[in-house]
Amino acid sequence: MALSVIVGPANAGKVELLLDRYLAVLDREPFLIVPGGADVERVERELLARTGALLAGSIGTFDDLFVQVTAGDPERRRVLTDAQRALVVRRAIAEAELNGLGRSAAFGGFGDALLAALGELESALVEPDDCEGDLGQLHAGYRRELDRLSAWDRDVLRRRAAERLATDLSAWGGRPVFAYGFEDLTGAEWALLEALAGRADVCVSLPYEPGRVAFASLRRTADDLASLADGRIEELPPRFGEVAHPALAYLERSLFEQPRDEPPDLEGAIRFFEGAGTRGALELVAEELLELIRGGTAPDAIAIVCDSLERWRAPLETVLGSLGVPYSLEERPRVAKTAFGHALLSLLRFAWLGGARKELFAFLRSPYSGLARGSVDFVEGRLRGRAVHTATRVEEEAEKLRGAPLPVLGELRTAATPVAGARTLVETMLRAAYGLEAPPVGDGARQDLRTAEAAVRLLDELDDWQAAGEPVRPEDVVEALERATIRGPSPSTPGAVAVVDLMRARTRRLEIAFVLGLEEGALPRRSHGSPFLDDDRRRALGRRLERPDRVSRDRYLFYTACTRVTRRLYLVREAATDEGSPREPSPFWDEVVSLFPREDVARWTRRRALSALTWPLEAAPTERERLRALAALSMTEPDGAAALAEANGWVRRLARARSAFDRQTKLRNPVVLESLASRGVFGVTELERFADCSSAWLFERVVDPKTIDAEADAMLRGQIAHQTLYKFYSGLPKELGVDRVSPEIVEQAVSFLRRCLDDALRGGVRLELTDLEAAELEQTLWRDLEQFVRDEAESDLPLLPRRFEVGFGSERSAPELQRGLELADGIRLSGKIDRIDVDPFSARGIVQDYKSGKSVHSARDIDAELRLQIPLYMLVLRDLVGIEPLGGLYRALAGSRSARGMLRAEARDDVGGFKDKDYLSEGEFWAQVETARERAAGFARRIRAGDVRHDPKGGECPAWCDLWTMCRISRA
Repeated sequence: MALSVIVGPANAGKVELLLDRYLAVLDREPFLIVPGGADVERVERELLARTGALLAGSIGTFDDLFVQVTAGDPERRRVLTDAQRALVVRRAIAEAELNGLGRSAAFGGFGDALLAALGELESALVEPDDCEGDLGQLHAGYRRELDRLSAWDRDVLRRRAAERLATDLSAWGGRPVFAYGFEDLTGAEWALLEALAGRADVCVSLPYEPGRVAFASLRRTADDLASLADGRIEELPPRFGEVAHPALAYLERSLFEQPRDEPPDLEGAIRFFEGAGTRGALELVAEELLELIRGGTAPDAIAIVCDSLERWRAPLETVLGSLGVPYSLEERPRVAKTAFGHALLSLLRFAWLGGARKELFAFLRSPYSGLARGSVDFVEGRLRGRAVHTATRVEEEAEKLRGAPLPVLGELRTAATPVAGARTLVETMLRAAYGLEAPPVGDGARQDLRTAEAAVRLLDELDDWQAAGEPVRPEDVVEALERATIRGPSPSTPGAVAVVDLMRARTRRLEIAFVLGLEEGALPRRSHGSPFLDDDRRRALGRRLERPDRVSRDRYLFYTACTRVTRRLYLVREAATDEGSPREPSPFWDEVVSLFPREDVARWTRRRALSALTWPLEAAPTERERLRALAALSMTEPDGAAALAEANGWVRRLARARSAFDRQTKLRNPVVLESLASRGVFGVTELERFADCSSAWLFERVVDPKTIDAEADAMLRGQIAHQTLYKFYSGLPKELGVDRVSPEIVEQAVSFLRRCLDDALRGGVRLELTDLEAAELEQTLWRDLEQFVRDEAESDLPLLPRRFEVGFGSERSAPELQRGLELADGIRLSGKIDRIDVDPFSARGIVQDYKSGKSVHSARDIDAELRLQIPLYMLVLRDLVGIEPLGGLYRALAGSRSARGMLRAEARDDVGGFKDKDYLSEGEFWAQVETARERAAGFARRIRAGDVRHDPKGGECPAWCDLWTMCRISRA
């Protein structure tokens, strides 16, 4: 009865020898410890392949062994699940009087971090009295709660198993124990092995070679096992060269070491991929995967190894999914990350935690609600169009629009307990999605059933908690479901490339592997320590709590990832970010590259530049990518591309791709042309937009798409500002008995302005703004309008504001203004003048046009930038209103509140105080006005003819324009 150790480098045959010895003592009911639950099935298959049948022995993890040891313990207690442990920790936190950690305890992640730290302390056999400060208090409180409940958690069970094995002879009957696949041992695991070695034969396999840098993180474990083995150590020599390519065997012997021999030729056994951006790197991987699979390599003989599955999940889905590469992420996904779980949690958050419209409709739009998608879209569209978002208002308005309440909300709220309500909801969702007419078949259905099973299992645990007399609140159910995981795919999903992290890759046997993330900062990874157990505290407590440094640990994991393959290894890194900034390679990448001749490495290196938007035609992995490559080829070799298109039946598709940016812009539909030709009245702002860009005019004024979500945008702000100023100036004579604001009455005027703004906000805002949005809208408007009025009081302008919101060219205008301004035969202008200031002693005046932003236009800008409003308003003032125009001004309501425009120089005495360059001579003034009339008439004729072009003002699309996808302007 003793412990023996088998050590050696990767692929030296350690595990094979261990399994042979396990099979040799099957008659003694041996126990084989494997790294994780996913490895049990794989090892069973391997043993069955050797012996044909397994009629004795057990295979499990360390935790399975702990459970067996405590099975006969007369003092055994029930073991809490993860969800129940979280509730215990929450109570311990609530009852503790914390000092340094008091503020942190209010945050959601505090409990999860504490659970992890307590698990480490219990596994290291650390007592609460050994800890100081808040951690010791929380540890003691947690223990008290477990004692009150007469329960253990899995960490206490491990401790108890180690203690029982050391003191109770009946705890283990002498069965041999074999173990492999671990590099470090917790205090409980070490105590267990130490006790087992005193009463049974124990054989441990450990990947280790003394003095090698790659194994530095395993040194403590190796030394401890060696001292316990007392010389019973079997060192196996390297054998990787017997099964792997010479280049791979050389890499295993030389990685992180000074090479002793000349390197062999790579011969493609090790390849290097460098891509610009995450997508560029993964496209290289996907192309190679498709080539390997089409060449006969089984997908399940290939693995993608990455530092973090969470980091790579979305990019892999985007690239591998779009190219049709079969792959499977080997993990236990969270309930919340699945479609079923997302819908479930969304409704629970809305019903119980005050969620908003987004949460409710995330459920209603799903197939699990049982509602028709069309009716849901109708209701959501109406609510979003009015910015209804709070839970109470959303439910109230949704019921009005539907004409009926939402039954699932009623069932949740009338359930006897939150757990019962959630259980009913899970059952309702499954019935709605999979009735008799739609049985659950396919991958999506299997995922839904797994998720529902995980949710029901969790609710059963919470039911047991309630049965023990402990409360479960709605937020407890939601938080437990958020943390819950579901059963993932089989560890070796047939027909799919496995995507594994570095830890899972340690025990895999592969033909081919792609190692991702070999950039500086990604590997080696940055250390993320526990907030409760920093390095100093770990050293102080001892008990195997100290961890090897992260670099040496990642060095070992990279070594194992490189040595699990027998045929080909791909090392993949991002050479640049998605924005084009260069990225340095990982030191691990440099270590591998340095082992082989530079020319050989260059020969087996492939790169994909950020500008490589398509593959070369001969290398395109899918038909879609071949078509994209053909379109790119047609720009340089049109004849060759045409011949290829003819041979493959792609002529029509190639023609469409080539003409994408050469679309005829002039409108041709007879119905549209007839409608435009019949128009006789044109708005001045419409003509200005046409002057800016006729394609933008088409999109905004004819196509006129609507946004679903109403928001407090610049248009709403401008409408309220205009309405406020209209109420203010039109009511000023009645309210204060004056026509304009003077310094003597400015405070009374500001008070009146405040009332006008309040009235405009009440009547002009039909959206249900949040408190923050409403406050921002109100305060910014008040700031700008108050200062505008105060500036007006200081103005020396003798003209009086007399007419406001003067409309012309429409049926709602005054009778004398309904005909509008004639621009040419059959073409008239419509619009609305914000304000007309007149001389009290003559029929002369100016136009003022409010701008809710900061920008205004000078006289020169009006001509150069094709602004039409002020020049054309001069004609309206003269020909329709009957007032001699002295000029027109744009008045900014924000920023410095500038006033710029075009003014007659001869009237400087009447309208003084403005910029010199805005005063024009009589000839210049009226010439600019007539030019604006001719331009407006020309734009109107083009509209009537459907003459739409790619004609942005200035010849180039502005950088801020987002309409290029509609007008098909080619952009870099």
